Amino acid sequence: MFVQLLLDKTKLMPGRVMVLLVVSGSILGFLGIYEPFANWAGAGATVPLSGFGNTLWKGISKAMAEDGILGMFKGGFTASAVGISGALIFGYLGSIIFKPKMKN
Repeated sequence: MFVQLLLDKTKLMPGRVMVLLVVSGSILGFLGIYEPFANWAGAGATVPLSGFGNTLWKGISKAMAEDGILGMFKGGFTASAVGISGALIFGYLGSIIFKPKMKN
């Protein structure tokens, strides 16, 4: 609902709203607010883009604890690799199965 209000009532483009969701998920994860919210909301909080931001934050914080400052650069990739790979693979399979065409 919040995202739809942003799109309807502001001049923000959808790409900027998506970035805002990822960043807000990371910030809420940093503040320790996102985990209790995700436990309460379930998949409604963990699947959207804000959940992706929280996953990035968890990966970065874990990698920084293990590897120091270098973990800041590799933790997000490690934590989100499965989700990104799945999106790429299933997107590719969908394009093979359904043969997408350009709109006229």
